[in-house]
Amino acid sequence: MQFSELKAKATLAAMAAGAALAGGGEAAAAGFAVNEISVERLGRANAGAAADKGAGALWFNPASIARSGREISLGATNRDHRVDFTDNGSTITLPVPPAGLTVPIGGRSSISDGAEDLVALYAAGVMPIGDRFALGLSMTKPFVLKTELGADAWSRYDTIRSQIDVTDVQLTGAFQATDWLDIGVGVSAQHNDAYLDQAWPNLAPGAPDAISRLKADGWNWGWTVGAQAHFETISLGASYRSKVEQELDGTLALSGLVAPLDAFNFTAPAKATFTLPWSFTVGASWAVTPALTLSGQVERAGWGEYDVITVNFGQTAVIPQNFDDVTSVAIGAEYALNEMWSLRAGVRTDPTPTPDTLREPGVWDADSRLWAVGATVNISEGLRLHGALAWTDFDDAILTDNDVFYAGSPAQTTARSRGVVSGDGISAGLGLDFRF
Repeated sequence: MQFSELKAKATLAAMAAGAALAGGGEAAAAGFAVNEISVERLGRANAGAAADKGAGALWFNPASIARSGREISLGATNRDHRVDFTDNGSTITLPVPPAGLTVPIGGRSSISDGAEDLVALYAAGVMPIGDRFALGLSMTKPFVLKTELGADAWSRYDTIRSQIDVTDVQLTGAFQATDWLDIGVGVSAQHNDAYLDQAWPNLAPGAPDAISRLKADGWNWGWTVGAQAHFETISLGASYRSKVEQELDGTLALSGLVAPLDAFNFTAPAKATFTLPWSFTVGASWAVTPALTLSGQVERAGWGEYDVITVNFGQTAVIPQNFDDVTSVAIGAEYALNEMWSLRAGVRTDPTPTPDTLREPGVWDADSRLWAVGATVNISEGLRLHGALAWTDFDDAILTDNDVFYAGSPAQTTARSRGVVSGDGISAGLGLDFRF
């Protein structure tokens, strides 16, 4: 077996496992997207967010600030995951003559709370320019995922630990085209910070696993356009986010291999490119009475664009991902109790874009529903405080991944990760809008 062959396989396995480098998605439809962007809008499960006005709605529609005054919007939300990963017959085939020996992978068969909690931050500011124009700047955490499964878990040959941490900074310009129509355009810079640790089997009896460690980051660019129509009791909004071709640079290290494989421990640069999905969102709100407003939203996410990861390491390899396009739907309501207090609630459905034939423990996902409630208190004429609580209910989902180590050599070893993920998450957030 040549060094370049092992190096190529190491890079492929590390990149493919969990798609940890694919964390900078523009869509907010499922997968590892964060629904907790704006605390105010989380309170109604983001229903009608594309039709909302103000700095807090910038992520959902760049036209949202066309009629804003000077405004700053801040928010922070914590999601507490309660997710279990359970072994369901994972096996490993060792290179034992004549046809290989297949045995259980072993290790901890049940991993409680393997998905770490997330903290989603948001900040945005708007500055009017004349009577009809406005500039906005926002910072969001649209994609965050962290798993800590452990080096002794049944899933270790797919993932020991992984992280996706995406920060999006968007510069937006918007204007009032007519008395009822607003237009907005935004440019986003996204920084992805990702890592992935994965176990590699040694051939020597009783030897502990080796570990590959991948760490990479990079800046990537996208754009968004949107429009809103405001009538007496009805507001409509539509926005589009472009697909994004991303490139991350980093380092991959494989260590801990012992004889007869010890010569193949290495550290090398790694680069991955892939296309992240477009999204198209339509939202609406209807003021049924001066106190009661109903809202709805439909979002189509083009996850089918994320079909492969291309890895360049002196050679080029293509790793299938096979995601599907998905559509999310949200409905909500808001009621003004008085001039000081408003209450809201909503529900959102999020289908998973991941196929049952390839769903990795490191980037777990499942069909889910988000149930939310929230409230706003007007502290003063220019100061509003928002609170929200949400429960995300995940369906049980099959986990499946095949990792082939030392492919094409007499040492070829195949690990088949088979499991089930189940659980839920509880989110709590506080936000503040300051108008001056």
